[in-house]
This record gives sequence, structure tokens and C-alpha cells, in this order.
Amino acid sequence: MKNGLYSIHIHMLDGVKGRDSGVLILRDGVLLGGGPYFWSRGSYTVGDGTWKGELATNQHSPFADPLVRPLFAGTEATSGFSGTFSGEGAEVYGTVLVAGHRSLGFRASLKWLAAEA
Repeated sequence: MKNGLYSIHIHMLDGVKGRDSGVLILRDGVLLGGGPYFWSRGSYTVGDGTWKGELATNQHSPFADPLVRPLFAGTEATSGFSGTFSGEGAEVYGTVLVAGHRSLGFRASLKWLAAEA
């Protein structure tokens, strides 16, 4: 994985309707990122064309639509993921643990946007 700024698009699996988009900064095994409602921090390791990691996600702003039900219900959610990468992006699959008792699958696509400053 190249250090830098990535866009990320997340889709929940297991029959759960949910998605999110945002940005991630990856630098030497550390990731930080967020979007309009959530922020995340975590770590990752890189192999030969593969990578894996973990992150914690928190909600920083309420949803504008009162009918939208947040998957994480305002609590910190932890995730583990693994996947592959190429020069311009990555694909991962992972599991998020919500409130310590419910696990949900997800997939995410990352696209490299810019090198670190």
C-alpha cells in the first residue's frame, strides 16, 4: 500500500442495507479517516499484494434524516479486514463488531487520490 490519501466506499453485507463513503489517510501502518457522519482510526500490515488490519469507528454527527437508523447506534464499533491492493487502490472484506455482540460483514473499495505531503 502506498502512503497517501484514499477515497473509500463501504457496503454492508449479510442482507443489511448500509453504506458509507469518505477518505482515509494511510501512513506507515496507521490509518485515519472519516466522512460526513463517522471517523475511524486503526492500523494495518502489508504483505505481498495483500494487507490486513483493524480499526475503530465512531459517529461524530447525527444523520440529517430522522428516519435513518444508524447501524452502530452511536457506539464505537471495531472492525477487522483483509484484502488485496495494487498501485492505485485496494479491495477489502471484513467484519464489524457492533456493541460487542453483533457482527456484520462488509466490503470496501479504496482508490488512491494523492501522495502524502
